[in-house]
Amino acid sequence: MRIRIAHSPDSDDAFMFFPLVKGLVDTGDLQIEHILADIETLNREALRGTYEVSAVSFHAYPYIADSYLVLSSGGSVGEGYGPVVVARRELETLKGKRIAIPGRLTTAFLTLKLYEPEFEPVEVPFDRILTEVLRGSVDGGLVIHEGQLTYGDLGLLKVVDLGEWWLKETGLPLPLGCNVIRKDLGREIIRRFEELMRRSVEVALRERERALSYAINYARDLKNDPHRTRRFVSMYVNDRTLDYGREGREAVRLLLRMAEERGILKTKVPETIFTDEWHAG
Repeated sequence: MRIRIAHSPDSDDAFMFFPLVKGLVDTGDLQIEHILADIETLNREALRGTYEVSAVSFHAYPYIADSYLVLSSGGSVGEGYGPVVVARRELETLKGKRIAIPGRLTTAFLTLKLYEPEFEPVEVPFDRILTEVLRGSVDGGLVIHEGQLTYGDLGLLKVVDLGEWWLKETGLPLPLGCNVIRKDLGREIIRRFEELMRRSVEVALRERERALSYAINYARDLKNDPHRTRRFVSMYVNDRTLDYGREGREAVRLLLRMAEERGILKTKVPETIFTDEWHAG
């Protein structure tokens, strides 16, 4: 059986999927195919149910909950850090400002709307946001992926780190992305892939140097900076990538509930989110 795994071509995703890509995890009779695309494209494809397994933003998950479940392994969670709003100059407020965003279904956008509801979003491919800020076509930019570590090299200033803000507001980590699996694969295949995902993360963390050597090929602006590549990967592939834990799951539900209550999320938060909850039910 073929399982297509769609994920971002980023160093953290490359790191966690390295064991599956290189055959370090036995997949048995499951044929794994990797599809690479940016996160907003993956969010949109998940609305169509395109791939059996996909990385998506937590913001997107309620819209696809009828078809997908969140795997308890493979998530990206910020422990007091996360997407950053940057600008060419200090901004006292984001209210009314034109802010470049990497997509309306990203968790970064959702969190920024919680932080400041009244800004003007301008959708820009994530890897063009810093350029647009420098050009002055927008007042600021919402930066995800490796840009969170490189914006200062360009002389840009941090306005707010949304993961830091979220921690102060809630005392919880900020859940950003997850890996989802289609329900129509059935319980047996879902259980098998749950184990494969966990094993892939476990092996990557154990074989850290080998996984980093592979991941640096996907580090974009950090390709020539192994130290910061290591730092970025460690930010988003860690113990919570093995399992969200109680706090991580609490944070997921709180984030989505707040988004629903404030009208950012245009659908209901599902009662069952994670695969183990589905099995138990």
